[in-house]
Amino acid sequence: MKRAVHYAALSCALLTGCASGPKPVAIENGLPPLSAGHARIYIYRTSMTGGIAVEPGIDVNGQHAANCTPGGVYVADLPAGNYVLSVTTEVQRKLSFALDPGEEKFVRCYLSYGFFLGHGNLELVDPAAGRQDIKNLAELRKQAATN
Repeated sequence: MKRAVHYAALSCALLTGCASGPKPVAIENGLPPLSAGHARIYIYRTSMTGGIAVEPGIDVNGQHAANCTPGGVYVADLPAGNYVLSVTTEVQRKLSFALDPGEEKFVRCYLSYGFFLGHGNLELVDPAAGRQDIKNLAELRKQAATN
């Protein structure tokens, strides 16, 4: 009986504890204005089903910046310029784009089927759709501006 209670508690913690933090609606309103010459990216994953235990890391120009966490969004303010985001599980996928000063970009991370693990994928999303997507997600960590 004790074992069943422990398993039930662990299951609840895993299912509800994947992404916790302030909701992005409040975060977007509470984010500081962008510094001169900077842009903002939102990296998010909406899916809470399929592969919830798989949270591949996401690199920005070769440096770890976030994880592809179900139900979560990461916010990063970066200097304008060219960027390559990559996510790696069994395979590595890359997404390249330029950021203009004052611009906001939304990058959706999702998993597709792989042989052993789900494959991480990244795609740019229209800002209106991105804002809608992150409306009910939790901010996981705000990144400081990096070069």
